[in-house]
Amino acid sequence: MENGKRFSLRVCLVVSIITLFLPLMGQGQQGIGDLDDDGQFAAETKQVNQFFRRFNCEESIKGERYYPNDNLYRNAEMRKAYVEGLFDEQNPYLTRVLRETFIQDVTDEEAPAFLDFHGGDWFAEVHATFTFEGKEEQALLFLKLQEQEIGSKWVFDGVYLDRYYQFYLPPDSIPTDSFLHPLSHEIDFMNLEKLFRRSDKLTPFASKEYQPDFLTLFIYEMQQGKLRFQTITEVRFHFLQVPNWYFEIAQIIRPGTNRGWLISKLTQIPEDKKDILTRYIYNNYQ
Repeated sequence: MENGKRFSLRVCLVVSIITLFLPLMGQGQQGIGDLDDDGQFAAETKQVNQFFRRFNCEESIKGERYYPNDNLYRNAEMRKAYVEGLFDEQNPYLTRVLRETFIQDVTDEEAPAFLDFHGGDWFAEVHATFTFEGKEEQALLFLKLQEQEIGSKWVFDGVYLDRYYQFYLPPDSIPTDSFLHPLSHEIDFMNLEKLFRRSDKLTPFASKEYQPDFLTLFIYEMQQGKLRFQTITEVRFHFLQVPNWYFEIAQIIRPGTNRGWLISKLTQIPEDKKDILTRYIYNNYQ
């Protein structure tokens, strides 16, 4: 009987302990996860503005702001670590040598390079889905910041749709029979009638200086209701502010601390070649 009571007491004690600590164990496990998630969330470069501040060493990895009177504000040594953390570590094209050369250039004590939100020479690339006459099509929209009398705003600076480029034939692809006879004026340009029957192939008859303005066509189709917006699928940003460098940032979504807005492309480029690179990015190949 005595043994039975002792056994019952032990069972009750064990049950009591489990009942008491099981919720706490669950909370403890959740708490560890929360702390880990919080740490990862803090380290993540969640906003583009945050990318600017961390690149310039104006914000800590925990999200604490540095101001000009703070000792760590734009500190060269601290910047090296911060900029290193802004690379997509899983991108094989961002080699160690390339990254180190870039970091050395932007943190040079005599001529450091900082990013300026209102400094120009950076723009957005927006991938979006539209429908035209019931058919879905993809478009690239390019936007830049335009300074106003008070503040600034994003404005359209270019657009790329495959359908638009099908309308345009570069000079080197113009058929040899696509021309108006030099004596057409003597017949009051009556041969234009034949030409306009081929109204879908008029670009070869434009001057060599002609450059298609696809942004105008895009705005016209949108305002006429022919082109309808559906959704945005991707956004990335291109930077040409750093002397002799170009880089792109994209939003990386994955576990860990190396996520958020990170440098996904990086290349050295002379200043006088950046205009060519920009036209290439805009798909302006002509």
